Amino acid sequence: MNATETLCPVCGGTGWKEVGPDPRARQVARCDCALSGRVQRLIDQSRIPARYEHCEFSEFSTDFPGADTSLERAKLMAERFVAGYPVENDGRGLLIVGSVGVGKTHLAVAVLKKLLSKGVPGLFCDYRDLLKQVQNSYNPSVQTTEMELLRPIFETEVVVLDELGAVKPTEWVWDTVSHVLNTRYNDKRTTLITTNFPDLPPRSSDEPTDNFSRARRAAREETLGDRITERMRSRLHEMCKKVEITGQDFRQNVKSASFR
Repeated sequence: MNATETLCPVCGGTGWKEVGPDPRARQVARCDCALSGRVQRLIDQSRIPARYEHCEFSEFSTDFPGADTSLERAKLMAERFVAGYPVENDGRGLLIVGSVGVGKTHLAVAVLKKLLSKGVPGLFCDYRDLLKQVQNSYNPSVQTTEMELLRPIFETEVVVLDELGAVKPTEWVWDTVSHVLNTRYNDKRTTLITTNFPDLPPRSSDEPTDNFSRARRAAREETLGDRITERMRSRLHEMCKKVEITGQDFRQNVKSASFR
């Protein structure tokens, strides 16, 4: 096949096509071939892991043994978010909350892929991997600096931050996550966040300190406030609209159903 045969028949390979009904008033617009090429580049640069490449709204199951009605509500909220982007969102993202295996990451990636298909730059970022990469950048033998790692997270229009709170909190972790979230908040960039931790305040420092109370606190499920501080949890509520998914682990339910 020669070069002439590969040229777009609409624009002749220029990336621009003539539009408008009046040939005397010549107007041009980006050709569909250029737009499709841009979308593919955005998808290639989005860092969506191979495990989640299949994630679409059409593949998000809301009807299986043990399914909860919150799944359908969450899917509708996510679809409306995409349909209204960016006019109706004004930089606000989604905070998708739920236990392990309910489909939080699937839904976040489905949103990201839809936005990519509309030509919106986006990036998938695993919270744990990000922190490991930042820590590794302090190693003198590593050529990448912390700012080089974080710049795409700061500047990309839409970022999925998956598994927020998954790393045990320390002062350094708190500083790093607050830096990322505050920067995106101040620049009014859209962030899609998933977390396994309940969207509740941290444990109170005023709780009794007797042995029974300490044991009860230790047994209590940690909250998002415990993992990222109440200040940052409050910031998330300004940055994002909350989407809560309840119910049981989808993978376990499907596995159990297959043996019935």
